[in-house]
Amino acid sequence: MVSLQNEKVKLWKKLKIRKWRDREQQYLLEGPHLVQEAVFSAKEQINTILIDVAFHLPQDWPLDTIEVFQVTHKIFTELSQTETPQGIIAICEMSQSAIQLQQGRYLLVDGVQDPGNLGTLIRTADAFGLDAVFLGDGCVDGYNAKTLRSAQGSHFHLPVIHRNLFSLADEMKNQKIPLYGSSLQGDELHKVTVERPYFGLVVGNEGNGASPELLAEMDQQVKIPMAGRAESLNVAVASGILLYWLQSGGLA
Repeated sequence: MVSLQNEKVKLWKKLKIRKWRDREQQYLLEGPHLVQEAVFSAKEQINTILIDVAFHLPQDWPLDTIEVFQVTHKIFTELSQTETPQGIIAICEMSQSAIQLQQGRYLLVDGVQDPGNLGTLIRTADAFGLDAVFLGDGCVDGYNAKTLRSAQGSHFHLPVIHRNLFSLADEMKNQKIPLYGSSLQGDELHKVTVERPYFGLVVGNEGNGASPELLAEMDQQVKIPMAGRAESLNVAVASGILLYWLQSGGLA
């Protein structure tokens, strides 16, 4: 396969654009670490693997059911989304995870725009053993190349699902799942009692936070007390602190 005009190559190149990812329900996963994580954690989601002519596949990867194409360096560079291509790209199917909502632990992300922040949020939720991450309207694409790199393979460890957060909040209330919203107008953590080991935590946009309308649906709005002069914390940093606080039963 040597031509940039090849129909498969043209389709793969389109997957660099969100509307085509959404249309095809596929995305590009780049780099040995991320592809290895997919191979060993979610092999069924891999459609095809592409390797640069100079790349050598590890012998211990179980690729017997996966189509592998070797492509020219020029084609690989056209498909790559990094400044320094790493020689391997997987064409993956978007996860069709549909979870049965129950009394678990969930992160609800409202309008986060920075793909690096979103990837770190997904990775942090994975580290704390959450049951799912829900991405609300206005969020950056969960399969953006920078989001995938920042999440470091956590997409394959827990469901990452686009949902309307208002309807989701209603479902969680019906399940008696306490809802906490991160807000600069909230109560400081040491004033809040966490009574249950399950929860939904809402975090919001880097500049404006979660929408006031969504925060109004929360059981409790909370904030992290800060001794310094910074007005606020990065959303991913704040989420890590809040998740630790919730996991520890509200010990602040």
